[in-house]
Amino acid sequence: MWVLGVNCPPAGWHDPAACLVDGDGTVVAFSEEERFTRRRHALESPPARAAAYCLDVAGIEPGDVDVVALGWDIPALHPGRFADDAALLRHAVGAEWARSGAEVVPVRHHLAHARCAFHASGHEAASVLVVDGTGEQEATTIWSCRSGEQPALKRTWSTAQSLGCAYNAASEWLGFSMHQAGKTMGLAAYGRAAEVPSLVRFEDGDFVLHVADPEPGVPRTQVEVADQYNRMVSAWTRAFAGIAGTRKPRETGERLHLDPVAVRVARSAQALVEDVLPWLAREARALTGIAELCLAGGVALNCSANGRLEPPVYVPPVPHDAGVALGAAWHVCPPRVPGAPLSPYLGAEPGPAPRDRTGVSRAPFEPERVAQLLLDGRIGALVEGRAEIGPRALCHRSILAGPRPRSLAGRLNGVKHREPWRPFGPVAPPSMAGVLWQDQPALHRYMLGAAEVTPAGDAAAPAVVHVDGTTRPQILDGGAPATAAVLAALERGGAAPVLVNTSFNDRGQPIVNTAREAVETFDAMRLDFLVLEDQLITRS
Repeated sequence: MWVLGVNCPPAGWHDPAACLVDGDGTVVAFSEEERFTRRRHALESPPARAAAYCLDVAGIEPGDVDVVALGWDIPALHPGRFADDAALLRHAVGAEWARSGAEVVPVRHHLAHARCAFHASGHEAASVLVVDGTGEQEATTIWSCRSGEQPALKRTWSTAQSLGCAYNAASEWLGFSMHQAGKTMGLAAYGRAAEVPSLVRFEDGDFVLHVADPEPGVPRTQVEVADQYNRMVSAWTRAFAGIAGTRKPRETGERLHLDPVAVRVARSAQALVEDVLPWLAREARALTGIAELCLAGGVALNCSANGRLEPPVYVPPVPHDAGVALGAAWHVCPPRVPGAPLSPYLGAEPGPAPRDRTGVSRAPFEPERVAQLLLDGRIGALVEGRAEIGPRALCHRSILAGPRPRSLAGRLNGVKHREPWRPFGPVAPPSMAGVLWQDQPALHRYMLGAAEVTPAGDAAAPAVVHVDGTTRPQILDGGAPATAAVLAALERGGAAPVLVNTSFNDRGQPIVNTAREAVETFDAMRLDFLVLEDQLITRS
């Protein structure tokens, strides 16, 4: 049996993705559409190329797929719009799927999120907390999940109580989009010690947000869902303008960290999430009686808030909307037995690279030589094997740099054409966990949890320490053999086995997918070297 899970239009209008699983629930391939279209978040695009990639890995055709599972209940959100499954498939995945004969199984959005987080964790049982902007009607849900059983919904909060709406509103007030909420999180650190107004109160076993929906009701169609979401974002935007005392920041993006008004708004939104998320985590554990906690939904990308939760906490590499492609597929064919946590290396192989180029030298990849380049202050990129899934580069499509001096972060932001105040995270072997920063192994597997840096970490890797004394580490425990070899070479040479790791992409671009894109981006960013599979490319 073959099941293709998708996050797709018209409901999944951003971060479309496709995932193929077999009858045992084994993930064969997964990719986000943006990696092929080269348009960030691939807005309004059906995941046609991502689906074609998944089928190509398995060596099958659309007609071989038994079920296409949707990460939204699209028929319920769009009653009467699609005459039959063929019409829905044509719109959601592409014209060639209209003749596939595959059964269409819609899966409610938060159920797909919950499936993704739970089965990816490898737990036998877990509390699952889903927090995002909005699903069909809900913005926050708590689930009890056990292997071999259907997930049990324990509690629900509507879009009128959406943390995602609040955070997106703050991001938009700051001049970002909802897809740039990570910038808001980074900016909030500049006001961590500041007093900000509380935007939530806890009473009668619930939380009550500062902003309420002026037109409360239960949305039924996607138009009604969008209307409620937009009302809430508008109401929150007015609230943040009131907190700031002005309609917009006083400084531009490059100088936003120097604007106390902008920092106050970012910190207020971050404090809201950091107040409510631990309460929700405690509520999830109390309702389910299970200590193991899994998070999903766009808010689960908030590394700073995740790092403040009581462990054990697991967040999959695709907690955002792309992940419902995997969750929907697993709803139809869940793994028969729990296994190891999900490998993120499920994307495309890099393929062949252009070879006839001037101005560069090629040599076999040698970890010691790359380690020396990094110690000498060079900045390079590394591409090997299948691409990682999700928004965090995990050393299959990464830019790497030495972790010192502290000023290296500013230089690297310049190379990536990013705002100078944005932070970076490190990659290190398991032996460094608990030495350079506080250890939360499940969160650090996919770079999805912030941690307080130790004095030893500040001395060894000052370039990855954010202004609030935290960092967002990746512990490299399996996968990425080239990076592991470079880290080992550093340690053999007497240096700390830790590097700066950031995504291999220029500003406004998705992470590189193919070898050709890697070479083009290497040239455009004027990086010093590129490790491409077994080759080391340097500038002559």
